[in-house]
Amino acid sequence: MNASFPVRDLGNVSVTALSDGYLEVGFNLLSNVDEKECEKIQRDAEISEPNAVHINTFLVRCNGKNILIDSGAGGVKGWGGGLIANLARLNIEPEDIDAVLLTHAHPDHIGGLLNSEDEALFNCAELIISSDEYNYLESDENFAAVSDRIKGNFLLARSTFKKYQKKIRLIDSGEVFPGIFAIPLKGHTPGHTGYRIEGEHNSLVIWGDIVHFPHIQLSRPEVAIAFDYDPQMAAETRTRMLEAVSSDKVLVGGMHFGEQAFGYIEKHEPGYRIVHKE
Repeated sequence: MNASFPVRDLGNVSVTALSDGYLEVGFNLLSNVDEKECEKIQRDAEISEPNAVHINTFLVRCNGKNILIDSGAGGVKGWGGGLIANLARLNIEPEDIDAVLLTHAHPDHIGGLLNSEDEALFNCAELIISSDEYNYLESDENFAAVSDRIKGNFLLARSTFKKYQKKIRLIDSGEVFPGIFAIPLKGHTPGHTGYRIEGEHNSLVIWGDIVHFPHIQLSRPEVAIAFDYDPQMAAETRTRMLEAVSSDKVLVGGMHFGEQAFGYIEKHEPGYRIVHKE
């Protein structure tokens, strides 16, 4: 396996973080925090591009299967688009992917599911998504109630679901594949989902979009982002998860953790911090 990618060996399971690229987000989209404070936190953390939100996906290899968690943005809105080239560096073609597990259906997580002809890119893969997420996005009543920007997200999700229709599996919680368990983490979206991966020697949690700016939202868990469906619920879920993974010393993988992708969460006044270590 190419050593240039962050990899965690859990025993009988390996998890590789694959970058799709990044998108830019202004601090004005964050609430419960001053933009100047955001700039200071990023500067103190020595973040060279303070407004860049890195996009990770995760390749899980277990029981002879190649399972992808999220697909990145795939170039949608000019975001990301590097996943397929990074898979190729591991000698993996799109048709080698057996399943794609979605944390949620925002464009930077599902944009990579379709090719340039708007057909299913991972054409041999089962697509797995929370039933709450799927049903919310398929509801015409919900579609009518949202802004034009969010209507675009609905349309992308619906188009994607249609292309994978015969291979969609809706989940709620519990075991998805042997050793892979879905964890409802609602708030960022109605069906936002994390995945706990248990190997023979270790385990980790892929927590999706619990944070977008790790240094800011770990030190200030109350900070919400405009992309949150329910900002208060998202903050409550974040606080609950931070307490759980820090107390239990659980390894975490984050879609927006930066290129290091994995880390442990430690309490650090006034909130928490991420520690990257093997």
